[in-house]
Amino acid sequence: MLILRLFSEVLPLLAVGYLIGRFKPGLSSQIAPPLINFGVPIGLLGLLLKSGLDWLLFQALAMALLAIGLLIAVIRILPNLRRHFGSRILLLSSVFGNSGYFGIPVSLALLPSQSLSFSIGYDLGATLLIWSLGPMLLANSSFEFTGVSPWKNLFNILISSPASKGLVGAVLIQWTPWSDQITSALWIPSRIVIVLALMIVGMRLGSFDSVKNPAYKSLRLLLPPSLLIKLVFLPALMLSLAKTFSLSTLMCNALVLQAATPTAISVLLLAEANGDEQKVAASLVAWSTLIALVSVPIWFLVLQHL
Repeated sequence: MLILRLFSEVLPLLAVGYLIGRFKPGLSSQIAPPLINFGVPIGLLGLLLKSGLDWLLFQALAMALLAIGLLIAVIRILPNLRRHFGSRILLLSSVFGNSGYFGIPVSLALLPSQSLSFSIGYDLGATLLIWSLGPMLLANSSFEFTGVSPWKNLFNILISSPASKGLVGAVLIQWTPWSDQITSALWIPSRIVIVLALMIVGMRLGSFDSVKNPAYKSLRLLLPPSLLIKLVFLPALMLSLAKTFSLSTLMCNALVLQAATPTAISVLLLAEANGDEQKVAASLVAWSTLIALVSVPIWFLVLQHL
């Protein structure tokens, strides 16, 4: 029943977005910037206030950083994997998931409300990491920190991140005597942001020629290893870490489902901003999203039987 609820909430929005993307392929590019700059901070702010800020949220954030960091380290250490992921976009696509636009709706549909803060914690960690690590990795192929400038850039990216704005705003509002009223007022806008975000994912899918264009068949040879790592290996790694640290069942389930989300739209935005490998990023976002509609429910069933 919960899986049917997931499909009933997610698929119609993806379908509507897909149809819009087919007829107006440029619309998502117009909606995405204000949604990222204003909608995402407001959405995260409302969700954080609703779920509550406690140390468990930051524990979930730390687990996201640990799992993603370990996976990046493994890819860079093992020669065969490192050769395949010589493309930096492939690396980012394999470790960063659509935990906000896709993962939060999954959490709301499949898990108890108490799990929401864990899902948000993962999303905060992943969002902070991709908007700090991603631009620096794409700008510097060797990814070496030299001098003061990279660290200054990192700090600027962190403080301007949508996740940082939402987190800081939630902390400040919780210190005010009007936090309950503001939480109630922001809950509906937060859900509207999630609806728009899912529709943008659908619009992106509708506008991706890479899904059906024969000219991109050569790209598909690059995709299976990245898809396998993103949709299978990363959630399996998170499950192993959760069991190792004896996390609660609620936190374990939330973190594994967040790790199982498809490649992040942020990777495509970074590729477009960098003017490099947009087709690779677009193909991975499209295919991973389509496959995740099957693989995420499978992960949910696996978690129910553990």
